[in-house]
Amino acid sequence: MRHDHIISAKQLSRADIASVLDRAAEIDEDPGAVADRHSGKLLGTLFFEPSTRTKMSFTAAMKRLGGDIVDMGPVDQSSVKKGESLADTVRVVEGYADALVMRHPLEGSAKMASEFVDVPLINAGDGAGQHPTQTLLDLYTIRESAGFDDLTVGIMGDLKYGRTVHSMAHALTNFDAQQHFVSPESLKLPRGVRYDLHEAGASMREHTDLNEVLDTLDVLYVTRIQRERFPDENEYREVAGQYQIDADTLAAAKDDLVVMHPLPRVDEIAPDVDETDHAHYFQQAHNGVPVRMALLDLILEDST
Repeated sequence: MRHDHIISAKQLSRADIASVLDRAAEIDEDPGAVADRHSGKLLGTLFFEPSTRTKMSFTAAMKRLGGDIVDMGPVDQSSVKKGESLADTVRVVEGYADALVMRHPLEGSAKMASEFVDVPLINAGDGAGQHPTQTLLDLYTIRESAGFDDLTVGIMGDLKYGRTVHSMAHALTNFDAQQHFVSPESLKLPRGVRYDLHEAGASMREHTDLNEVLDTLDVLYVTRIQRERFPDENEYREVAGQYQIDADTLAAAKDDLVVMHPLPRVDEIAPDVDETDHAHYFQQAHNGVPVRMALLDLILEDST
């Protein structure tokens, strides 16, 4: 895996993905084998947006590799509050760390920031753009629970603003996967994402009704309506709550359907789904630690 920076799922080949997932499986089986592998290394974390799973799992991953983190802290307690530019911030923090992880509300910010630093920079989400490490842990979850052969995946919810969707859709073009996108008309995949998927030869269809395809799916990837991305609160209210599933919904699904969600959820998956064999989203979140351990291990190994 020879990338200076991890900015987009589009840059990851099938071989790149396999190298991360294979390393994650090794780590998952024997975490103690890598406990001191990166002793003395520091990961700089710069989160300009709220985060629970991504930030905590990167922190856990680095510490489980024997390293540590230096954290920028809340934006309102940083020099950003004083007007410091993103370029200056990352150039400063680069001097304190061996690699950087950054989340930012503006699409394209990770790519821009990567042009100002020499240490590896990992995009932990840039607005409605990309979230490549979420995609890697999603793919690990799919491989462990459903496999990649002759795969039919439904992706439902906010496809316009959902960065996890954009990354996942691109990554799935590396595999024998049929993709069904289910959303309100107003939250369909952006035109640019659709174009890129067609160029990559994706097998894909768009729907407004989950029932059209539910019984064909091996994986159902549910996403939250991204309220914070909507420029107009009224636009959000028009679609909020339209796409929800519960245990009754899944009665029509295959017995081995895998239901996933990048979390946090609001009301799009009812709590009664948690008690079914379909629910894989909490394990999916837990998979963030071995997968991010694997990615950091490979990046820090290549940068030494």
